[in-house]
Amino acid sequence: MQSEGRPLRGVALVVAATFLFAVADTLGKHLAMLYATSLILAARYGVNLLIVTAVMWPRHRAALWRTERTGLVILRGLCLAIASITMLLALRVMPVAETVAIIYITPVLVMLAAGTVLGERVSLWGWIGAGLGFVGVLLVARPGSGLDPWGVALALVNAVLATGYHLLTRVLARSETTMAMMFHTALVGTVVFSLLVVVLHSGEVPDLPDLGLMVSLGALATVAHLMFTSAYREAPASTLAPVNYMHIAFATVLGALVFRQLPDALGFLGMGAIAAAGILAAWQASRLRFGFSLSGWRK
Repeated sequence: MQSEGRPLRGVALVVAATFLFAVADTLGKHLAMLYATSLILAARYGVNLLIVTAVMWPRHRAALWRTERTGLVILRGLCLAIASITMLLALRVMPVAETVAIIYITPVLVMLAAGTVLGERVSLWGWIGAGLGFVGVLLVARPGSGLDPWGVALALVNAVLATGYHLLTRVLARSETTMAMMFHTALVGTVVFSLLVVVLHSGEVPDLPDLGLMVSLGALATVAHLMFTSAYREAPASTLAPVNYMHIAFATVLGALVFRQLPDALGFLGMGAIAAAGILAAWQASRLRFGFSLSGWRK
């Protein structure tokens, strides 16, 4: 039985993690405007792989990479790797706040896809949330908003890929350990982006400060993921789901401070609608007693 303090600890961990993710998004946008995405992501996933291995190998040894359905595990890793590319490319041409807000349509897409692919029931409130989420995206990315259409398209592709990633996570959770999936995600990303650097690299070499920023990007994302894992051990997903949307708030503040980019009134309204839709999706998930965590698809 959980003590009274544990849910509060879980909420605090999610707040801290979403802040780190927003910092990583802001840092990723800065780096994406200077360097090839393959180089940035090779560093990010390489650091992720090193940290995961260093933390988990001493205790778990070979169990760290042991899998039952290796093909699907690798496919899951590829979904996230490609999604990571679309995220950085979107951030290169889009404000941080709007980019993060659009990808938060993912919980709604997961709910709808689970109804079709996994046979899970979608309630009336779920459909209302889906409609609200899509209206929110339209408000954020409406004509006249000033957003780059290519960036909007990339953010939406990211959401679709993240949906596939999350559905695969749900399927694989029946046979695979969390640590093995985390390890293989880092491994697939490291291999894919290292190969892309070798094949596509134009010769640009980051200076020492920017290399440090790339390493920091990987460390921030990894620590944030570990915080989320800990948070969902402390409190139920239904309690933590609303707190996830602090990510949008932090991204808005950091985007304004660093890049002087702030959404307009309709953009803020759309971001609120997307957040409300995601909370409804999480509520639907809790009613049907299947777990839902936003932490699994972040880049």
